[in-house]
Amino acid sequence: MTITYEAAMSMSAARQRYLDANGFDGSYNERWVKLQAGPIPIWFPNAEGRRRAVRFHDLHHIATGYQTNWTGEAEIGAYEIAGGCGRFVWAWMLNLQSLALGLVIAPRAVWHAFVRGRRAGTLYHRGEFQEALLVRSVGEVRHELGLDRPPAAATARDGVAFAYWSAAALAWTCGPLLALAWWLA
Repeated sequence: MTITYEAAMSMSAARQRYLDANGFDGSYNERWVKLQAGPIPIWFPNAEGRRRAVRFHDLHHIATGYQTNWTGEAEIGAYEIAGGCGRFVWAWMLNLQSLALGLVIAPRAVWHAFVRGRRAGTLYHRGEFQEALLVRSVGEVRHELGLDRPPAAATARDGVAFAYWSAAALAWTCGPLLALAWWLA
């Protein structure tokens, strides 16, 4: 199911549509977060840093139109890495993992999202989340982020940045697993 958001819709109404369509409660205060990997649930703690970042992350899903399936999460991760996550350490960490996953399952989509993020901005640079952002329209936020313009062609600098962040994502995601395997061997 593809969720869409009209430009005239308020970010508050769009966020409610997003939350309802994805079965999220919207309180942002859950103690644990559940991801579904096929039939396998993966639970992890909903730390304060993640709670601060996810408010912007959800609005990025709305502004970009990236869905909440595995490919969409990889796209939004690449977009946010390229656009910058500011001081939101949890956003950097989780987005690097999403980017690494995307390199495996949807490399082209991740590349396009990364280039799009390099041209656009992110809301993380606003600092702390302010409820006033929800009064604005989806179209206004898309305009502020530069998402209402046609995508520009990728450059060699985009390629270098993508290679750098891809290597960082793979190191962050796979490094601990490789170290554990080496230790066990």
